[in-house]
Amino acid sequence: MNEEDKQLLKQVTLLGVMNRKPDETLDEVMHILVGTGMYTLKEAKRIFKELKAEKYLLDGQLTLKGLTEAKAAEAMFKQ
Repeated sequence: MNEEDKQLLKQVTLLGVMNRKPDETLDEVMHILVGTGMYTLKEAKRIFKELKAEKYLLDGQLTLKGLTEAKAAEAMFKQ
């Protein structure tokens, strides 16, 4: 997976977290995204781990940084 692909997966993952239902956990969101065929469970775990390390996610929620990036991704995909 190259860096451009990884960045795209991170953006889609952040969008998935932002648009999740109130009662869904990050683990459930991860499995939903894996179910789309977007990436494997191993890749998903790596992406989520990186997002946490980069402070996009904290305590199962988007941080302000994560929310900002998710909204930017949403705007990009709507074009």
